Amino acid sequence: MKEVTNIQELDQFLQENPEAILFKHSTTCPISTQAHDEFMKYADSGAAKPWAMVIVQTARPVSNEIAERFGIKHESPQVLYVKNGTVAWHTSHWNITQDNLSKNAV
Repeated sequence: MKEVTNIQELDQFLQENPEAILFKHSTTCPISTQAHDEFMKYADSGAAKPWAMVIVQTARPVSNEIAERFGIKHESPQVLYVKNGTVAWHTSHWNITQDNLSKNAV
């Protein structure tokens, strides 16, 4: 797992991985805890694209940059599937499931 803590790390991660998943996670939200569990099932399945996590409490500027850069309203938890510099798919909250990720982050 790669945790992105600043905008430079975000830029580097996306440059190195033109197809990647960004997972915005809140460490204080029970919905985000459930989404994290589902996301980790997906990540551990072996089907996952390169991915990085943004902890919104400690990396708010990164979370805000992602929302601004891609034009996707911030939510937490939130998953964005980035392909060649644009968001190909995104979802949030209870829709973050292993099944949804496996079907849509392809």
